[in-house]
Amino acid sequence: MPRSLAALALLALAAGAASAQVRIKDITDVTGARGNHLIGLGLVVGLDGTGSRSTFTQQMAADMLQKLGFTTQIFSPNPAESIIRSTNNSVVMVTAEIGPWSRKGTKIDVSVSSMDDARSLQGGKLLLTTLKGLDNEVYAVAQGEISIGGFAVSGQAAGVQKNQQNTGHITGGAMVEKEAPGELTRGGKLQFALKNPDYNTARLIAKAINARFPGSAEACDPGGVNVALPLDSKKSLSDLIGEIGLLEVKPDVEARVVINERTGTVVAGENVTLSPAAVAHGNLYLRVSELPQVSQPNPFGGGATAVVPRTQVGAVEERNRMVVLPRATTVADVARALNALGVTPRDLISIFKALKEAGALHAEVKQI
Repeated sequence: MPRSLAALALLALAAGAASAQVRIKDITDVTGARGNHLIGLGLVVGLDGTGSRSTFTQQMAADMLQKLGFTTQIFSPNPAESIIRSTNNSVVMVTAEIGPWSRKGTKIDVSVSSMDDARSLQGGKLLLTTLKGLDNEVYAVAQGEISIGGFAVSGQAAGVQKNQQNTGHITGGAMVEKEAPGELTRGGKLQFALKNPDYNTARLIAKAINARFPGSAEACDPGGVNVALPLDSKKSLSDLIGEIGLLEVKPDVEARVVINERTGTVVAGENVTLSPAAVAHGNLYLRVSELPQVSQPNPFGGGATAVVPRTQVGAVEERNRMVVLPRATTVADVARALNALGVTPRDLISIFKALKEAGALHAEVKQI
């Protein structure tokens, strides 16, 4: 099967799966129950010579040692004094997200990113770092071994690297010290916020809730559904939210084509349709070949051996015929119509853009 048809066939299967019944909890969030971002400045130690020797890093290491009761400095006219000079350290920004119901003593994941000229954080350990919120309050403290999920190996003439070496992750690396509770109800109402706002989906969610709790839900806008309390005086608020979250609806999906030109990826949604259109697509191939030749002088000619360049340049343009695309009402129809052109996924990007400009593609085209 050609790559273009295979790719769009998979999209058709994905679109069919997306049209199935889904739980309300999977497409909404309860307003007030959101996470909060934390940030801190820390020091990573134990690097194998891949850290930084910048003044900023050395000064932070000296300050941390002084807090632990050791006197040291980074400059001194007397070499006998305690001076810190190390390439095993790096200053990092530490970030995390604390959930609304995270309790004291629970652990959360943290990410670290180098701020100095360290080459790699591989094998490093983050020292005790406080993590603050926007209110400048300390909500967690982080410490632990860093995992960078990659490697870097080099020799005298070449090297190989996988993934970024100056960022890392610590699973369960921070412990919550202060809770950040959320506020579930406002004015005696619960509000469910849609992750993908849509008028029809909000209407369907309100309809499903009203079928279980008559007259309680109202779609206030495409991004939210209000639910009046109390729904059932015999149940707690947590029970009611859990029960509503298990109700199933069939969300409406906006017609959209998502394009990533860096990777040549094309993703088409369920409701993408085509009007009849005629398309001709061809590529221009340029080929440049270098075939240098060695010019050898006569034995007694007094000349010198020289390399003479020889360049061959060629251009080939495909002569593709014009193909009439019929009306297509499903993603499978779109796949079959575009496959008639025999194009690659990267060619599909150009074709989708052209069809959108011509008014034949009835969907939003979004580039990422």
